[in-house]
Amino acid sequence: MANVLLGATGSVAAVRVPQLVEALAASGHAVKVVSTAAALYFFDPAPLRAAGQLTTDDDEWPGRADGARYARGDAVPHIELRKWADLFLIAPLDANTLAKLAVGLCDNCLTCVWRAWDTARPVVLAPAMNTLMWQNAFTKRHLRSLAADAGAGHIPGHLADDALVQQINDRSSTLRIVGPITKALACGDTGIGAMAEVPDVVAAVQSVLARAQAA
Repeated sequence: MANVLLGATGSVAAVRVPQLVEALAASGHAVKVVSTAAALYFFDPAPLRAAGQLTTDDDEWPGRADGARYARGDAVPHIELRKWADLFLIAPLDANTLAKLAVGLCDNCLTCVWRAWDTARPVVLAPAMNTLMWQNAFTKRHLRSLAADAGAGHIPGHLADDALVQQINDRSSTLRIVGPITKALACGDTGIGAMAEVPDVVAAVQSVLARAQAA
């Protein structure tokens, strides 16, 4: 099927990373995971590490803490991952990483993959954050910025969240946003912000891949 690179960031929804990997593999995809350090707080990386599926900042800069230095010819993991992947799925996408993507910051392996990404290849983003973080004006601003970069053109700033996500998905051939859902959040609040259910994220991956293959 396809090579899917799953980016995991520091939302509590990262507890679903193993389930996402399993569901994507069951759909016939080869899966690798690139994780931020914060995301590793929410799932056990050992099985993915043992399977050779996990890349972290420690792999991007191996031995740095012990004084090791880069040598000419060493692999550059964020470039190797970009070359390997047919689709980049970031699920969950936390507020901090969304902000980094929108302005081009690349201070970890995951965001370096994003900055180096071949924009002709598809991307699926599944945001997950507290309700007030999702409703913050910066979130809409950052999503509109990503949409413009993905060829969606100008997205009006006055749109409600659902309409904003729908317009991005309708207008861009390479970017799909899987909007968050309303439920009781890990912090105790109830509201919109939880990551979409795993089957819905996988369905978005399948849809975007089908659209890319038909283009």
